[in-house]
Amino acid sequence: MVEKEELQDEKNVAEGGMSDFARLYQESIIDIKEGQILKGKIIGINPKDVVVDIGYKSEGAIPLSEFTDPESLKIGDEIDVYLESKEDENGMVVLSKQKAEKAVGWEMVISKYGEGDIVDGKVSKKVKGGFMVNVGVEAFLPASLAGSKTFGNLNQLIGQVFTFKIVKINKARRNIVVSRKDAISQQREEDKKKLFETLQKGAVVAGIVRNITDFGAFVELDGGIIGLLHITDMSWGRISHPSEIVAIGDKIEVMVLDFDTISGKISLGLKQRTQSPWEAVDAKYAVGSKLKGTVVNLVPYGAFVELEKGVEGLLHISELSWTKKYANPNELLAIGDRIEIQVLDVDKQNKKISLGLKQLEANPWLEVDNKYTVGQKVKGKVRNLTDYGAFIELEDGIDGLVHVSDISWTKRIGHPKDVFNKGEKIEAVVLAVDSANRRISLGIKQLTPDPWDEIVVKYPSETVMDGKVTKVANFGLFIEIASDLEGLVHISEITLGEGEKLETKFNVGDSVKVKVLKVDSLQHKIALSLKAV
Repeated sequence: MVEKEELQDEKNVAEGGMSDFARLYQESIIDIKEGQILKGKIIGINPKDVVVDIGYKSEGAIPLSEFTDPESLKIGDEIDVYLESKEDENGMVVLSKQKAEKAVGWEMVISKYGEGDIVDGKVSKKVKGGFMVNVGVEAFLPASLAGSKTFGNLNQLIGQVFTFKIVKINKARRNIVVSRKDAISQQREEDKKKLFETLQKGAVVAGIVRNITDFGAFVELDGGIIGLLHITDMSWGRISHPSEIVAIGDKIEVMVLDFDTISGKISLGLKQRTQSPWEAVDAKYAVGSKLKGTVVNLVPYGAFVELEKGVEGLLHISELSWTKKYANPNELLAIGDRIEIQVLDVDKQNKKISLGLKQLEANPWLEVDNKYTVGQKVKGKVRNLTDYGAFIELEDGIDGLVHVSDISWTKRIGHPKDVFNKGEKIEAVVLAVDSANRRISLGIKQLTPDPWDEIVVKYPSETVMDGKVTKVANFGLFIEIASDLEGLVHISEITLGEGEKLETKFNVGDSVKVKVLKVDSLQHKIALSLKAV
């Protein structure tokens, strides 16, 4: 049937008529206009061009290069063509297949897609500032929106098919700008939303370590969402840096600890995939048991000792020695030391274990009550001097305190260093023993009888005598009336002129005549007067 129609067309043409195809178009296109999309029929295929009949008075030639698959062309094929001009210098119509495709493609694309829509396209070539992408028509992909992190060379994009987002359509200029970067970002957001919808606390998920910081590691989960694996959730044991556990690029399985759909934050855990070693500490580390551990950290108040991976106990500085007082645990211990300790207390709920070192030795203070009794005379060495007294070493680790008030019956002592020297051996009397609080009180003046009963008799009231100023205070003058015996002249018992002050009128060493007002044997005080002389 087709062959008969073709033969009839050839016969009509041979007889000077026109083909049915040409006649049909000539009848339907009475007034064709430049810029129109017309139907054309291939009537000739040459090495350089294709001859097309549009039913007009003349045919047009389209360059073979405008056809994407020229080898598949056949005479009689119908194609869409764009009329550029009705006649050229050779009297032929000027046609374009590519422009027709662009025009048809443009109408199809803008009728189907708008700004913000997602479309698939193939990167066709590189141009200044970016790439051309075939999405049905040619669209421009700026290099800044190529989103080519996975491509070392932008040229590798050419020939690849990707998903793009239409960011701008200019209908007047028939321009379309697309973005692969925005398409990837949108897809990630959609993936995140889907992931959050299915995410559950306690779920174990797979991920890849993308970045490591001092405080943890950022893990990319399936779907492109990023979660934080904090350093404290990496291991039950102590670690100083996340790189001890994970490395960038590691594929790991982590547990979802918490997440916030609004902020998009996810907290992850690695150690939670295994049982906490603290679950069995009360059974493994009974109070009073002795065991070995490793010193892993030193702080001013003590040392942290690792008993097993993930379980540490605190050895407080006060539990280092029964007798010696350490200012810092590093005076006795160093990180890495393997030591034997005793368990003092276990708090499973708060994950705390108290340890002791001194408990491994006998407590010397338990024998103090038997060795030192009140009234006993003892000898020792001055170990330390303070504002309030002198510490006397009675034996290794056992000190007694001589308070400044127990040095002399009569002399006012400003500081123990005025009487004692460090390292000096002295004799003292035991005044009190408190083994529970590890305290022994000593006295020096108690080595001799209290002289104040004699002083009361020796210096009755109204006695006038010579004295020497030993100290000028804002409330009065201290006066030495005998060796190691002082009295106080209160300021109210001193006559001062108008504007006159004690410190300008009297100097240490001045000789004065005073009268005894009162001697208090209980308070060990003598009240003197200058006025009454």
